[in-house]
Amino acid sequence: MEIVTHFINDTIEFYKWTLNIADKRVEKWPLMENPLPTLAISTSYLLFLWLGPKYMKNREPFQLRKTLIVYNFSMVFLNFFIFKELFMAARSASYSYICQPVDYSEDPNEVRVAGALWWYFISKGIEYLDTVFFILRKKFNQVTFLHVYHHCTMFTLWWIGIKWVAGGQSFFGAHMNAAIHVLMYLYYGLASCGPKIQKYLWWKKYLTIVQMIQFHVTIGHTALSLYVNCDFPHWMHYSLICYAITFIVLFGNFYYQTYRRQLPRRDASSSKAGKALSNGSLNGLSKAPNGAAVMGSKEEKPQESSGRRKRKGRAKRD
Repeated sequence: MEIVTHFINDTIEFYKWTLNIADKRVEKWPLMENPLPTLAISTSYLLFLWLGPKYMKNREPFQLRKTLIVYNFSMVFLNFFIFKELFMAARSASYSYICQPVDYSEDPNEVRVAGALWWYFISKGIEYLDTVFFILRKKFNQVTFLHVYHHCTMFTLWWIGIKWVAGGQSFFGAHMNAAIHVLMYLYYGLASCGPKIQKYLWWKKYLTIVQMIQFHVTIGHTALSLYVNCDFPHWMHYSLICYAITFIVLFGNFYYQTYRRQLPRRDASSSKAGKALSNGSLNGLSKAPNGAAVMGSKEEKPQESSGRRKRKGRAKRD
């Protein structure tokens, strides 16, 4: 018990010490004074993951079509705003894409970068609604470990980023991720419009590929920063690399299960079909040389029946 007490006290003292090096510019911004509101929101999210399916178990799923259209296109505009703000502010401040230390001054461009990163953090909290809508529509299969891990950790961990490093190297990942989320929510928004538009949405697979490329770029960019000994907290660099690796593993598994694992099944079904075709039938159908489907049982039934008659005749003679 004493060990636990010492651990808690040491953690509290360490947190108080870190506040001395926190970004004073964001101290009074919403949700940034202490981590409790962010932790409360994330805890409520996890609680809803448990209670939501129980609530919806014996209820009809909500359609929410108009709500989803408004939500997804609103997220398109929000992420585009974040992308635009980060791009314009970083360009005005002459940011380096190789090594950019944090400038804690009140320079308008630096404050603009910090503001855009704060909005990026807020957007990750808003994205909790993705899961809420899945559960209300009873799309429970969509609420995977990857989905929950991604949403919960992004919102919670980015509080740390905004609290201590709202600028500098932090802009790179948020800048890239906001651009990808513009495409992602555009896809979801168009998909929400119904079957007439859904048939033209062939690029969902490539969104996953782009996301995995993003994580590889993040690792490469962070490793380069470490190599040039960039004046940015190295512990954050190492943490970011480990975090990106977890996403590569999880998104890679998702990609394999969704788009690659189906191929062997198709091959298996085609091999079964080949065997059936070699026997002259496929569920009552056979294929002619020109590829047309014809009734295969019409020609074979007389032979089978005649064979049976012969056997019966022989049996009688015996």
